Amino acid sequence: MIAPAPLRGLRAAFVFLTRLPVGGFPYTDDEWRWAAAHFPLVGALLGVVVGVVDYLLLPLGELAAALGAIGVSLFLTGALHEDGLADTSDALGGAFDRDKILAILKDSRVGTFGAGALVLSIAGRSALLARLGPGAPWAFVLAGAAARVGPVWLIATMPYVSSAQSKSRGVMGAGYVQAGIGAAWTVIVSLTIGRTMGVSPRRLSAVLAAVAVVTLLTGWRYARRLGGITGDFLGATEQICELAALGVLAWQ
Repeated sequence: MIAPAPLRGLRAAFVFLTRLPVGGFPYTDDEWRWAAAHFPLVGALLGVVVGVVDYLLLPLGELAAALGAIGVSLFLTGALHEDGLADTSDALGGAFDRDKILAILKDSRVGTFGAGALVLSIAGRSALLARLGPGAPWAFVLAGAAARVGPVWLIATMPYVSSAQSKSRGVMGAGYVQAGIGAAWTVIVSLTIGRTMGVSPRRLSAVLAAVAVVTLLTGWRYARRLGGITGDFLGATEQICELAALGVLAWQ
């Protein structure tokens, strides 16, 4: 018996966001569309894995543990979001017109803006996680979910403008229903972290507010520069949202 598209979409979400060999091919357009609804859940589950890695590496020191856990996350995701951040930074930082932006986005090389953005992202997340210390494992889970809900809302509310047959094209049909489910997953993860780890509602609300602000600002910027979104733009938003979420959690 074939599972309905919303459930198959969960499996497709793992295929899209990770390198885990979950199989299930081929996926229909409807199943890819539903994959976006489960991005925050996949982010939370990835956060569980890398959070365990961070916990196991804590005897090496908090910064070393954070770097090791982020290294594992890069392996599990194939550096999908980091690649988007680098390409977006190069395109928006080094181009002044639409055609040039699209040309840079298609270029596989990493330029100065992209390299700088990657350093800031990895170093910034590592520093914030190190500041959280023993709280870093659960922060991976919360930030992993919260950072991935913004891109789903951008998919639902903005046009896809890339002319390339990119990996992201399959999920770009997601709409408000999928975005709402993604938000629900994020709230469920947040409430679970709050109850199990004793994180205050105020702190959780601040994380979600920070992610919402980043999503609005990046979406506005993409609209002004290109008139819509690309897969790389979604990756960049995820990375900035993750930094914002960890920044709120690490704020003392």
